[in-house]
Amino acid sequence: MTIDHGYPAVRMHIAGEWCQGGSAETAPVENPATQETIGTVALATADDLDRALAAAEKGAEVWRETSIAERTAILHAAADLIEERAAEIGRVMTLEQGKPLAESTGEARRTADTLRWHADDARRAYGRIIPSAPGTVLTVRREPIGPVAAFTPWNFPVGGPNRKISSALAAGCSLIIKASEETPATAAALVACYADAGLPAGVLNLVFGEPAEVSAHLIASPVTRLIAFTGSVPVGKLLAAEAGRVMKPSLMELGGHAPVVVCEDADPAQAARRAAQAKFFNAGQVCTSPSRFLVHESVIEEFTAEFVRAAEAITVGDGLDQGTRMGPLANERRLRSIQRLTEDAVARGAKILTGGERLDRPGYFFEPTVLTDVPDDAELLHEEPFGPLAPVMPFTDLDEALRVANALPYGLAAYGFTRSAATAEKLSAALEAGILSINHCGGSVHEAPSGGVKDSGYGREGGPEALDAYLITKRVSHLLAG
Repeated sequence: MTIDHGYPAVRMHIAGEWCQGGSAETAPVENPATQETIGTVALATADDLDRALAAAEKGAEVWRETSIAERTAILHAAADLIEERAAEIGRVMTLEQGKPLAESTGEARRTADTLRWHADDARRAYGRIIPSAPGTVLTVRREPIGPVAAFTPWNFPVGGPNRKISSALAAGCSLIIKASEETPATAAALVACYADAGLPAGVLNLVFGEPAEVSAHLIASPVTRLIAFTGSVPVGKLLAAEAGRVMKPSLMELGGHAPVVVCEDADPAQAARRAAQAKFFNAGQVCTSPSRFLVHESVIEEFTAEFVRAAEAITVGDGLDQGTRMGPLANERRLRSIQRLTEDAVARGAKILTGGERLDRPGYFFEPTVLTDVPDDAELLHEEPFGPLAPVMPFTDLDEALRVANALPYGLAAYGFTRSAATAEKLSAALEAGILSINHCGGSVHEAPSGGVKDSGYGREGGPEALDAYLITKRVSHLLAG
């Protein structure tokens, strides 16, 4: 194991200062393309978390009383810094997460646009006056909920944290964010942009640590008023239960198992190319990644052939290498999970048309993989793969395909391909998902809401709805003196 000296030192950010944890305990950070240790991340103690809570409590008071014009100016300045530093943020992200450099820098630039959107949208967090009895003024006000505890994973190391940060700060809340210990330098680079833009001390605090200990401490504290989480369904249910025990609202953006329904009137080759591009983006490590391909029997042969061609054309390698289109999986856990799901499907009768193997080189690389004849009881069809696996299955009746698509407890994203407006409307009405795309596999955008139904969570990020969780609605009835 070696240290890559191009990787920055990572510290936490508490009360406006960059700091090590009180115990000086650290965890290693690994480059998934080489399996080398490239740095370390400081881990928080209970005392560190208490300092962050105290800072967030004071920061909430300061930020809430800051004018909307000044808040917006600071957030726009932070967005400008993110955009200016996108190349360096992207390089660090690729080092610690593995995705191709073009994806990393693109994520950083989109993050700047997301921040600008939420900063401006906060100007329109209107209340209202309600007609009432004579001598009475009845109003509705929207106010910041208070300090937020947020938890984000490793798959989008700058975009994920920023969706929480930008919404919370735009709404006037302070924040403690526990970002992933696997991609800490990217999160630190993001927070540095806010700090350098002039955000008051304590308004945004960054910590790392043992996930269960940090979450339990922050959720239980009376300081925090909202819990915001992005991650797996099992962990989300645990955190939501902890929040419920202390009567705190929570925002849960959880996993999915997105179906793709390709109807008999669709262009199968075009559908295959668009679906494959989405499937192998970030090596399939996306909660909205298309992961079950239901294709009408009349077009499945052409769809599958084109999908295989698209998969085989992907250059897999180190994200820093020019020409790489898919990087490694993020860690050994993901690699073992993908291998297990593949082996289980094959053992039950599935056929691999392309891929199916770990690359014979250092790093957590797995080939883009397309499978057919996957039986209904294969784990791959019930467990979110979160990797570059694409099971393709035929259907004859659209109603039956919709039943299969909706059969799982997940409801985050779904996709459909058809040339018929009537069929598109049927897909839109019938598919149980919070995010639906027709004739493409569109990802999250800052101007529209994203979120799930069923086990995939509740609450929305993006669009005007993004501020809802971070604002309380207060009814004020004022009887005029008479």
